[in-house]
Amino acid sequence: MELDLICRNLGVVEYSDIWDRMKNFTQTRTKDDADEIWLLEHPPLFTQGQAGKQEHLLAPGDIPVIQVDRGGQVTYHGPGQLVAYVLIDLKRLGIGVRDLVNVLENSVIQVLAKNAIDAYPKPDAPGVYVDGQKIASLGLRVRRGCSFHGLALNVDMDLTPFDRINPCGYQGLKMVDMKHLNSNVVLSNIKVQLANQLAELLGYSYPTIQQGWK
Repeated sequence: MELDLICRNLGVVEYSDIWDRMKNFTQTRTKDDADEIWLLEHPPLFTQGQAGKQEHLLAPGDIPVIQVDRGGQVTYHGPGQLVAYVLIDLKRLGIGVRDLVNVLENSVIQVLAKNAIDAYPKPDAPGVYVDGQKIASLGLRVRRGCSFHGLALNVDMDLTPFDRINPCGYQGLKMVDMKHLNSNVVLSNIKVQLANQLAELLGYSYPTIQQGWK
């Protein structure tokens, strides 16, 4: 049975709501259910991954901190950051977690290249970087052979909350967004480009982006 990739544009969504949906989708999906990518933004919050250490939360202040079940350390989410949650049946596609990480990183790198931004991955620190500054973060969880969580690409956002943490557990790591590097960047365009690149590298045709949960 050949399945299409479902890509959903969900707007701004509370983290706890989407986290519950991801866990439920992954726990109840069958081999006949299509893979999905959820594109969205979150209201301001810090998420602390399974490897997270309290010492990397320097001064969260009034921004909520949520302990979550993805890999990695602490990061910040907020408006203007494009989050892509990848709900992929890895076993069915015949790929492993490292393969999926490569897909996520390379998809971001290709989108950045389309916008005249030269970026690269680091073998010892997952994510995507521009001139030593981090522009995209990754964090995944696999259950029942299927992935959830995904990547966060800084498009056009307030970066100052990153100063309240050691991003991804790295003291002094500087963050950057696409808008600082290319003033012509528009988030709605980046959303389409990222969806297309993810689909292509996962072996799917370019998806139609659906609005909401329909």
